[in-house]
Amino acid sequence: MSNTDNRCRLVLIVPDIADVDSRAKILSGALRGGDVASVIVPQYGLDDHTFQKHAEILVPLIQDAGAAALVAGDTRVAGRAKADGLHVTGNAADLSEAMEKFSPKLIVGGGNATDRHHALEMGEIRPDYVFFGKVDGDIKPEAHPKNVALAEWWASMIEIPCIVMGGTDPESVLTVAESGAEFVALRLAVFAEPEQAPAIVASVNALLDEKAPRFEA
Repeated sequence: MSNTDNRCRLVLIVPDIADVDSRAKILSGALRGGDVASVIVPQYGLDDHTFQKHAEILVPLIQDAGAAALVAGDTRVAGRAKADGLHVTGNAADLSEAMEKFSPKLIVGGGNATDRHHALEMGEIRPDYVFFGKVDGDIKPEAHPKNVALAEWWASMIEIPCIVMGGTDPESVLTVAESGAEFVALRLAVFAEPEQAPAIVASVNALLDEKAPRFEA
């Protein structure tokens, strides 16, 4: 049994798949692969009604696997689907509004921290986490160096946890872990070949168990 309490943990980002049954099957397989802290469900191009249907199927599936379900998109969808939290992709004002409305009942975190200034603006709002990168920003094998550098700076001085978007190579999680980030997010690295998703989640956890630095108690 891996000890995940004191090292960087995996966050999954549900891929952009129009068919909800296929989406649920692929995600369910990945969640069987091992430890996943949370799953972010982006709206992508879905209209609110369709997104609602997807969330109502995916959220309980995520929760049953022991992970937190975070909805990115329409806040009403998150509420109706009984999600654990909201992933805010807008600016600091959007994050502040979401915190006022939904915290501490729901987990509320945000992305769009593109530099130190914006990250500190978000930090002043005291969200549950800050996300470095974009949920669909995995366009290269490695994690974006700017996001890794931001995480290293952030982790050295701020107590609020951060999630860093990894790359398309599952081994990119190690560079993120070495930055001191509490969480690493993967999307295409896990879901590009759906039948391999469980094995990839397992191998990522094994890699983090073996090589990720440990946090101080």
